[in-house]
Amino acid sequence: MKPKVYIDGKEGTTGLQIYDRLAARKDIELLLIEEAKRKDPEERKKLLNAAGLVFLCLPDAAAVEAVNLIENGHTRVIDCSTAHRTAEGWTYGFPELSGQREAVKAAARVANPGCYATGFLSLVRPLVEKGALSPKARLTCHALSGYTGAGKKAVAQYTDPDRAEELASPRHYAVTLSHKHLPEMAAVAGLDRPPLFTPMICNYPQGMVVTVPLWAEELEGAQSVESLRALYADYYAGSPIVTLRPADAPSCGFIGANNLAGTDSLQIFVNGNREQLMLSARLDNLGKGASGAAVQNMNLMLGFEETAGLNL
Repeated sequence: MKPKVYIDGKEGTTGLQIYDRLAARKDIELLLIEEAKRKDPEERKKLLNAAGLVFLCLPDAAAVEAVNLIENGHTRVIDCSTAHRTAEGWTYGFPELSGQREAVKAAARVANPGCYATGFLSLVRPLVEKGALSPKARLTCHALSGYTGAGKKAVAQYTDPDRAEELASPRHYAVTLSHKHLPEMAAVAGLDRPPLFTPMICNYPQGMVVTVPLWAEELEGAQSVESLRALYADYYAGSPIVTLRPADAPSCGFIGANNLAGTDSLQIFVNGNREQLMLSARLDNLGKGASGAAVQNMNLMLGFEETAGLNL
């Protein structure tokens, strides 16, 4: 029998993207809630318990509530909210990190990573894990993203023909230096403290670049552009999703933020000189940063080909 899958909250940005990816698949049975009962707790509870796998595309509090509505031992969950990313008993859904692919396959509860966290962890976790970066390191992380990463309200603001003029330019936010992705960025990277994180929202729909600048002297051992490239090449060897860009990229001196829009890939760049290094990850905030990662995790959990339904 085909596994039954239910998306709780498919009206949001991530939920809609997951629905669009799954609606045409023939290897699952997609359970749908009647529009009139979309907010009916009893109807949601019935579907949550009827499904073999559930995506939660909800605000944090609603995601916690939804998990509590599951009363059986067989429904598996992929939570796309922030609620469970560092919670005990939940598996962090980044299969490319060491040990995580098998953990995701066996997990009953998977927390889908945040988009910024995905870029940051793809750069920092391998360095800490391989001993090239101390867990005590004080890191800075700069990032920019298209406006879809900020949710439906931001999409409405940016696509409004009468929008404010300032929305035409990049805008810093989280200026109090607090952001909902910081706990997972530190915990999953193996750092003693989160980075100093400065994100920006920009006037284009999808795509992001996350950058971690480093002084070579702050790394463990004699590290260079070449040695870090070798480290990443080995760490992500064979991955169809996470790839290292060639040594001469970007050839024109620019890293575009929306080049991977509409895809589920993640690209890593290592640039710099003998003293300073610039590590960058490029991805689609709605692809590998959200719905693409969720579908990848579903594929692993249900025994499908890992990249089924992904755009690479």
